[in-house]
Amino acid sequence: MKAMVVRAPGGPEALRLEDLPAPSLRRNDVLIRVAACGVCFHDVVVRNGTLKRGVSMPLIPGHEIAGTVEKVGPEVTLFRPGERVASVQRRHICGHCRLCRSGHETACREHEFLGDVGLNGGYAEFVCVEEDNLAHVPEGAPLEEAAIVACAIGTELNAIRNVAKLCAGERALVNGAGGGLGIHAVQIARLSGAEVIAVTGSARKRDAILAAGAHHVVIAEHGSDFSAEVRSLTAGEGVDVAIDNVGSPTFEPMRKSLGMLARWVFVGQLSGEFVRLNPAQLFLRGISILSALSTSRAQLEDALALVARGALKPLIAGRFPLAKAAEAHRMVESAAPTGRLLLYPEGT
Repeated sequence: MKAMVVRAPGGPEALRLEDLPAPSLRRNDVLIRVAACGVCFHDVVVRNGTLKRGVSMPLIPGHEIAGTVEKVGPEVTLFRPGERVASVQRRHICGHCRLCRSGHETACREHEFLGDVGLNGGYAEFVCVEEDNLAHVPEGAPLEEAAIVACAIGTELNAIRNVAKLCAGERALVNGAGGGLGIHAVQIARLSGAEVIAVTGSARKRDAILAAGAHHVVIAEHGSDFSAEVRSLTAGEGVDVAIDNVGSPTFEPMRKSLGMLARWVFVGQLSGEFVRLNPAQLFLRGISILSALSTSRAQLEDALALVARGALKPLIAGRFPLAKAAEAHRMVESAAPTGRLLLYPEGT
């Protein structure tokens, strides 16, 4: 098969197209012929060496996958050749620990993030994923859109619905709102009945963010403090829920945008820098700091159902053949796309 391989950390040029054997099936594996694979900022920080935990090179990046079942292992019972499937972000979970059995498999101690270890990721013509980490793609959900549902939509569904428990009538703040995660967080927050304030660093993304459902769009250049404008939009009260897709670079303005008893949910971290914090700035206002750990299979199934019904629309910002993965990475690093980029195996 053709695959993009990273053998050592580096810039986009570290992605090299190679001919490799297709990954071999384990007993509960499903071999998928990849139809499309999303390009996530996670792939960038794996490739450039910023993310080290759980990463082992050489590797084939890519965890946002949809395709058709090619073969199944002898213990697979849920999937058959020819069926349309999409993956969560993992290749393996144990399936029997307390967390896995209670729907919290995203925190399984054995979890193996797909594409972070070994030559088995979505930037390839074939990929192997254990059946516990797959869902059927329903009729009405295009296969290429299904590729980005787990990460770009499912993670935000987890953050907004399951972690923040955003309620109708509350105020929600979404930063990085023009990116692959943020644009879908805006849709989900609006669908939840909240008043949505979106923050982006690019004025040219304003119209797309408004079309996704934002009530207000705040344009904030990199490193600028947008909290005064957020406070103004909320009559000085601040927001009830903050969905943080950026992390350290916007830590202070996000903190200052929070209202009493706010829930601050971290989804992304775009740099390796640390932050300083006085805990009293949080506990004296009853603020909770939370995090969303990727997507469970149940959340993926819910997100796919919403897409199939037309309640949510995966936003694809560009399409590239597999051989141009480095170009796609450069675009993601520049924060140019509004939505997700897709890679397609040669001949797809």
